[in-house]
Amino acid sequence: MNDLTEAGLATASNVPWYHPVGKECELFEYAFRNRLPLLIKGPTGCGKTRFVAHMAARLGRPLITVACHDDLTAADLVGRHLIGDGQTVWSDGPLTRAVRQGGICYLDEVVEARKDTTVVLHPLTDDRRILPIERTGEELHAPDDFMLVVSYNPGYQNLLKSLKPSTRQRFVAITLGFPPREIEERILVAESGVAPAMATRLVALAGHLRQLKDHDLEEAASTRLLVYAASLIAAGCDPVTACDAALVEPLTDDPDTAQALLEVVRASFGT
Repeated sequence: MNDLTEAGLATASNVPWYHPVGKECELFEYAFRNRLPLLIKGPTGCGKTRFVAHMAARLGRPLITVACHDDLTAADLVGRHLIGDGQTVWSDGPLTRAVRQGGICYLDEVVEARKDTTVVLHPLTDDRRILPIERTGEELHAPDDFMLVVSYNPGYQNLLKSLKPSTRQRFVAITLGFPPREIEERILVAESGVAPAMATRLVALAGHLRQLKDHDLEEAASTRLLVYAASLIAAGCDPVTACDAALVEPLTDDPDTAQALLEVVRASFGT
């Protein structure tokens, strides 16, 4: 990947820390340079949001993030008229602000948004790169430094919540997963300050817990939860207590499953 040294780009000191797993950084930059929208797929807590923040800082572009949800409307993205002080004024939504500023608009968990909402993205994701604002009559042309990035967890997809093929095929796509053991250990040390030996034990524990996904657990133990556990341990918390609070309890509400997971934790730490 080219060294980003152009005027206006971020320095290493203010770039959120991210450890590449493959060629995702190169692909992100290629997409940005060629004005292509990007879709990031991956499980919960694997680093999708951190990756986008890292790349936005490296590229020196403002990042506007939207956490998508069931009630998200097109007006929430594009904007709406507001009434105040006896007058009506137009207020840009986050997508419109990103287009005007030439920033990166990141729609997190885009499948959570209603399908009639995501249709507003279509004109921005083909060669037109425009954002029609029907309520004001404007038609914004996205500048070269605007980029649209969306993400979702494929494990959440079902008949009711999925990305329409007509939408998905408008994006260049990257799949992120949990990092290989060596990289995940480095992440824990860098993010939490935990001792390398403890990071190794935590990653080994995560490997055991991830084998239970789709059996006793709906979600796998994520890198984010491992960082939480490592942070508690680095602060002086007992490892079993830390893993119970940061791994076991967030993964399940079922008492029997929680007890079984806790036994795995205790076995991992020899207690």
